[in-house]
Amino acid sequence: MTEITPADAPLPASDAIQGPDGLARPRWASVDPMLRDYYDTEWGVPVREEHALFERISLEAFQSGLSWAIILRKRPGFRAAFADFDPDRVAAFDENDVARLLDDEKIVRNRLKVRATITNARATVALREHGGLVDFVWSFQPDDTPRPKTQADVPTSSAASAALSKALKKVGFVFVGPTTMFALMEAIGIIDTHLLDSHRRGSSGVWG
Repeated sequence: MTEITPADAPLPASDAIQGPDGLARPRWASVDPMLRDYYDTEWGVPVREEHALFERISLEAFQSGLSWAIILRKRPGFRAAFADFDPDRVAAFDENDVARLLDDEKIVRNRLKVRATITNARATVALREHGGLVDFVWSFQPDDTPRPKTQADVPTSSAASAALSKALKKVGFVFVGPTTMFALMEAIGIIDTHLLDSHRRGSSGVWG
């Protein structure tokens, strides 16, 4: 009987799927063309501009309890409804705007999330006096990043996302729990949770 050494042991199977274009992607980005394009061009790309980061935080909050595909399909509607996520303009929204948004079928009509977006816009504007949203969020970049072989290896929260959540709440943000902030950190490149054999692994330039 031949002894199997650790070096000879088979590697765990990957969740990545090779597409018709020969590129490997996780299952969630392998079927729907919209999600595939999002994965190939946006997800995990560093976001270092206030306007874009505020949009990402807002959409991640709306995604809570829903699928990302729903949010992505409605993104044009969200952008139209929320003044293209300009923090200054959204911060000035009043009760008439809340009523308008809750009547807008092109977005997710959730009163708490609508109000949270306005609250977070005001917090974003206020944070400019303390270095701004971008530097604030990126200051929670951890010393290391996950290296998942399969989707089961990808965590849903971390010490860094919990710390970011706590810090954002302290400066007035809402709907920014540790799981939501972990998803944000994945989406904007603060951490790299692309599967190891995905064609996008390491593409952000943040992690080797």
